[in-house]
Amino acid sequence: TTQSITVLPDSSSKYSVLVVDCAGCMHSDTVNVVVNPLPEIEIAGVENICIGGSSVLTASGGIGYLWSSGNTTSAITVTPNTTTKYYVTVTSEKGCYSVDSVTVVVNNLPSPTVSGNLEICRGESTTLTASGGVNYEWSTGSTGNSIVVNPLIDTEYRVMAIDENGCMEYTTVLVVVHDRPISNITGDTV
Repeated sequence: TTQSITVLPDSSSKYSVLVVDCAGCMHSDTVNVVVNPLPEIEIAGVENICIGGSSVLTASGGIGYLWSSGNTTSAITVTPNTTTKYYVTVTSEKGCYSVDSVTVVVNNLPSPTVSGNLEICRGESTTLTASGGVNYEWSTGSTGNSIVVNPLIDTEYRVMAIDENGCMEYTTVLVVVHDRPISNITGDTV
């Protein structure tokens, strides 16, 4: 019975009012309150990266975008140093808005190590074994965790370790090749 009311409709609704003046004259009117849907946000992009990597996050579902980083485009490029949550506010053409978020997980790089005999005599071979990853790529082209090498001169070998997150790091080792001693026997043979 008041002059104004506050409504919170869940869906589009009609409201009617009957107005009576002091002379007893009456008039009615109806208003249709349209409830517009909130934007349905979708965020695409790589959610797991390695330290030093980046990800392009793309939001959709509206015509206006505001990211927690301050960007106002639908797509942003992020290069976090630690795991970070990004929020985006998406506005529809009717002015309604929704907020959603995505967490970009930053994974550490693997720490590869190589074991084996790093000093050999010329003509010998040695087995180099890498650890610290789940897959390996050697400078020799081998993809196993171990390689057998028999260099003729001091040679550096590089191995790339790849972990379960796809993060990569490399290390190098130097195999030193020593000349064999030259033996010489002197003395009387009689």
